[in-house]
Order: sequence, then C-alpha cells, then structure tokens
Amino acid sequence: MAAIGRALAVTLVLLGLWEGAVRLLAVPAYILPGPLRIGMTAWENAGILAHNAGITLGEMLLGLICGSLLGIACALAMAASPLARRAMRPVLLVAQALPVFAIAPLLVIWFGFGLASKIVMASLIIFFPVASAFHDGLARTEAGLVDLARLNGAGILTTLRFIRIPAALPALASGLKVATAVAPIGAVVGEWVGASAGLGYLMIYSNARMQTDMVFAALAVLLAMALILFTLVDRGLTRLLPWAPETTGANAPA
Repeated sequence: MAAIGRALAVTLVLLGLWEGAVRLLAVPAYILPGPLRIGMTAWENAGILAHNAGITLGEMLLGLICGSLLGIACALAMAASPLARRAMRPVLLVAQALPVFAIAPLLVIWFGFGLASKIVMASLIIFFPVASAFHDGLARTEAGLVDLARLNGAGILTTLRFIRIPAALPALASGLKVATAVAPIGAVVGEWVGASAGLGYLMIYSNARMQTDMVFAALAVLLAMALILFTLVDRGLTRLLPWAPETTGANAPA
C-alpha cells in the first residue's frame, strides 16, 4: 500500500506540474491540453470512450489468449522433439525480428478490417515472450531430475509432463507477464492501420480533427486498461505459483 501511495503522490505532482506549465506558458489546447481539460473531455465523452475501450479490450484479451496458447504449444513441441526445435527456432527469431508495424498493412489486407487482423497482430507480439520464456524454463530443468526419471523408465512425454513442465511454470509466468504488458500494442496498431472502432481508431480520428484532448483521453483509458489487466494477471499468477520469483523478464530461447 505504501508503494501505491508513493506512486499516486508522484502522479499527482506530475499532473499538477503539467497543468501549471500549460497555463503558465499559455500552450494552445490543440498542441498540449492540460490534465483538467483532458479529464473534462473524458467525462463528456464517457460513452464513446467506453464503447471503443470495450472493443480494444476484447482484441487484447483474444490476442493474449491466442498468442499465449501458440507460444506454449511451440515451446512444448520444441522441448519434446529435437526436429521440432530445429524447425521452430527460426520461427521464433522471425517473430521477434519482424516488426508488426511493418506487416500490419498486409495483415489488414489478408484478414480484413475486422477483429481477425487485430487478433493476429496481438498474437504475433505476444507469441515470442511466451514461447521464449517457457522454452527456456523447460530447457533449464535440473538435469539430475531428468536423468533420474529416465533411469526409472520414464519416456520423453512422461518426463515432460511430470518434471519439466512443473519446473518451467515460473518461467512461463514470467513470459505471460511480459505478454500481458505488450498486449495493447498489437490491438492498437491494427486499429491505427485499419478499423472503424476501438481506442486506436478513436485516436487517429481525433488527431485528424486536431482534438488533442480526446487523443489524450483515449490514451489514458488505454493505459488504465493495460495497468488493470497486468495487475490482474500478475496477482493471479502469484496466487497460482506462489513459489515463482517476482520478475517480468523473459529469457532468450536456449
């Protein structure tokens, strides 16, 4: 609670400095509106913001689920089969190296302006941290435990199920936290490129009309959603895996 109080105090101080600087320097609202103006705009357009926030939240959640499942499946396949590991490692590297921003227009052409393209973009961003962290955790399972299981006649799948997966769960939790933090990126980028609703679309629409206060209001709602989603996932994983270290870093693939 003390940390939350300090963060809230710092935030209020920064907002106060922002408001004071805007008023003192007489900055035009279309360039940089103050926090009070942004808050009033958000209040007056609460219905519009809520509608578009719901669409973006749905894209984030579906992308998080799909990307995480794909990442988990990829990591398990790589751990179970050397052939799959050799085949999928380049896929991991490409997924990380290829910017979604660069292929976003193509994804819109291929999957349309609807929900599908946004889910694909979010999934591509989420896929790498989950697959990378989980595979690294599987690969770093204590060798003595694996050898002992094999000496007792356990096969690859049995060892994977009862030893390597439980040992890798903290690493998976770390990857899921990173994935949750970056989940909004894919959804918003997709809305920027081609959409008719969502917070990203609302930002582009408002920016074209010099409604900078509305852009900031949409951005504030997006930030709040991202923080709430991350907090829920973080606390949920902490309850499920109380022995896991508190970290949000994902390791590179082994």
